[in-house]
Amino acid sequence: MSNHLDWLYARQRFGVHPGLGRVRELLNMLGDPQTTFQTVLVGGTNGKGSTAATLASILQSSGRRTALFTSPHLTRFAERFVVGGQELSADVVEAGLGRVRPHAEALGATFFEIVVALGCWLFAEAGAQWAVMEVGLGGRLDATNALEPALSVITGVALDHTEILGDTLSAIASEKAGILRAGLPAVTGIVPAFWPLLDATGADVWALGREAQVEVQSQGWQGSRVTLTSPAGSLTVQTPLLGQHGAMNAALAVLAVQRLGTDLEAIQKGVTQIRWPGRLEKLIWLGGLDGLERQVVLDGAHNPDGARALAAALRSLGVEKVPLVFGAAGDKDIAGVVAELAPIASQVILTRSRLSPRAAEPQELAKFFEPFGIPVRSASTPAGALASLPPGLSVVCGSLYLLGEVRPLLLGEAAEERERWQ
Repeated sequence: MSNHLDWLYARQRFGVHPGLGRVRELLNMLGDPQTTFQTVLVGGTNGKGSTAATLASILQSSGRRTALFTSPHLTRFAERFVVGGQELSADVVEAGLGRVRPHAEALGATFFEIVVALGCWLFAEAGAQWAVMEVGLGGRLDATNALEPALSVITGVALDHTEILGDTLSAIASEKAGILRAGLPAVTGIVPAFWPLLDATGADVWALGREAQVEVQSQGWQGSRVTLTSPAGSLTVQTPLLGQHGAMNAALAVLAVQRLGTDLEAIQKGVTQIRWPGRLEKLIWLGGLDGLERQVVLDGAHNPDGARALAAALRSLGVEKVPLVFGAAGDKDIAGVVAELAPIASQVILTRSRLSPRAAEPQELAKFFEPFGIPVRSASTPAGALASLPPGLSVVCGSLYLLGEVRPLLLGEAAEERERWQ
């Protein structure tokens, strides 16, 4: 039993309170561990996790001892903290949390502020030279923005978390742009309409489609060959990330490390080695009652932009219609997500994350599928949904929390049984 982790999870209920004052003070109380390594901040609505993971893999391959901070985790809290390509042990994370807890309690720090400070302390203790930090919510007031980056990355913008970030793409782009620093390098995959907004920060921005050009050659389920041409030179890499969006995330990571001065061999090796669970991840499952093989693709598509990318990727892989297991948080744009997924769904099994109080009930989700005339049934648990999958290929999507419960079932692994809010 983990007392410190139980305490931290209880703090999820206090919600999100954007701002940098508390986290800066918390880091200061810990001796400012973030000053012991160089930082890359990776923000954006979608794709930041796989971009950050690719970037960290390349930096590690170049001989830099590199840490990777991501959120949320899929199945284990310790997944958020990787150093040298290895997830830190649960014991190490628990001990670090014990170090952070008294200061966090004194300040009334939020769940995510504590997690960011914990990451910085763990990374400093582990001797990281670089830390690639995935931004949580927005950018300008996100706890990760208390760090001073050597380089900033913005993948792109889409409508998500509108109640906090604003209900227009321009408002969200402005929040994301807050992680840029005047005079320092930045790279982005953002659409051209927002290039002026990023340039106005005074950062030295290279954009895909402006300073850098990308050519993608799909190799099906093996990934893509990606050729990037930028002011730093031209190179071709092989990424296992699937779909056009996966290839563009890999290209953006390569562009970022080009700006940091990384050799070609390290770039190619780092890109090839990336594995990013829960994003177009195909697993083989033999756990059905009939013992037949099932191929299950996991993807965290939880907003319309992500759902559109998933549908496009499946079509590019030759999948026209597929059974879906779908669950979603009740505060998401479910109608928008369903509209993107419906054309590829042959049938839908609705379920909900057991551990997330935010999860919508299957009967609530059903009404969003009714206009499309797709066969729909419900399962009260993720395990029940898996048990009713037909043989062949299926897709589980809609919520990272749902994926976090399905993935251990497919792999026969134990999962952490804790309520998930953030």
